[in-house]
Amino acid sequence: MSPIRMEKIESSMRIVLEFNEAFNRHDVPGMMRLMSDDCVFENTDPAPDGMLYSGREAVTQFWQDFFKESPQANIKIEEIFGFGNRCIMRWRYTWVDATGVEGHVRGIDIFQVKEGLISEKLSYVKG
Repeated sequence: MSPIRMEKIESSMRIVLEFNEAFNRHDVPGMMRLMSDDCVFENTDPAPDGMLYSGREAVTQFWQDFFKESPQANIKIEEIFGFGNRCIMRWRYTWVDATGVEGHVRGIDIFQVKEGLISEKLSYVKG
């Protein structure tokens, strides 16, 4: 693999890793700094197809509401790899519900990175 192509893959993975760190801090402005103005986020809920959010305003509002509903949300990366402008991250998402019960699901995110920003985040969960 050429050094230029490898640099692009590594850059995409670094952006996704930085995004996940901001997620775990519940830092919505930090997350959105890494997303393009025309970003697309496909959530895992509601089943079976999830919900699509398009554009910076809609995605920002989703994350703000999400962290209000799930103040202990955390994603642990199990595996991450990239190719071209795509990055795949396998994860374990944990939370604590309103009654204090802990829960988790596992899944993957498929990211697309363009010009140094995440333009697409498609999320899938094991059912």
